[in-house]
Amino acid sequence: MKMRHAIPFFLLLILAAAPVTAAPPAPVDQIRQTVDAVIALLKNKGMDRQERREQLSALVRARFDFEVMSQWALGKNWRSASPQERSRFISLFSDLLEETYVGRIEDYTDEAVVYLGEKRDGERAEVETQVLSGNTDIPIRYKVRLKGEEWFVYDVVIEEVSLVRNFRSSYDEIIRKEGMGGLLKKMEEKILELRNSKGGEKG
Repeated sequence: MKMRHAIPFFLLLILAAAPVTAAPPAPVDQIRQTVDAVIALLKNKGMDRQERREQLSALVRARFDFEVMSQWALGKNWRSASPQERSRFISLFSDLLEETYVGRIEDYTDEAVVYLGEKRDGERAEVETQVLSGNTDIPIRYKVRLKGEEWFVYDVVIEEVSLVRNFRSSYDEIIRKEGMGGLLKKMEEKILELRNSKGGEKG
C-alpha cells in the first residue's frame, strides 16, 4: 500500500526537478527593438551619412534572413542554379534588399511607428506596423521565422507589396529570356544605380 502512494510522490519530485522551457520571445518585441534602433539612427542629425548607413546596414543584416529570402525570390530557379550562382545571388540579393529597404526608410524624418500586433503560427509569424507620416499611414508588415531564440525577417510587405514576391515575378522573366548570368548582371547594375541615386556608393 505504501508503495502505491509513493509512486505519485516520486513523479511529483521528477516533474518539480525538470527544467522549465522558456517560451520563445515575442516577434513583435524583437521587430520593435530593431525598428526603434533604426529610427534612433535616422533621427540622429549629427551623425555622418556614411556612418549612419553602415549602422543601418548592420541592424538590417542582423535581423533579416537573406538566404531564405534569396531562395524564395528565385523560386523554382533556385534548384537549377549552380552553387556558385546561388552564392553570388545571395550576396547580390542581400545588397539589393538592403538598398531597397534602407533607401525607403531613409526618406522618413519625424514619422512615428505604431505596432499593431502579431499573428503567430508555430515558428512563423507576421508583425503588423504602421508608419504615421502626416496625413498618410504607411502599412508595413514583417514576415518572420523563428531560429533558436531569434525571429528573422524573410519578407517585408510595404503598402501591400511584398518585396520578395515583387522581385520573384521580375526575376522569372529575366531568367527565361537571359539566363541566370543575365539576371546577376542586371542585379549588379541595379545596386549601382540605387547607391548612386543616394549620393554615391557605400564603402
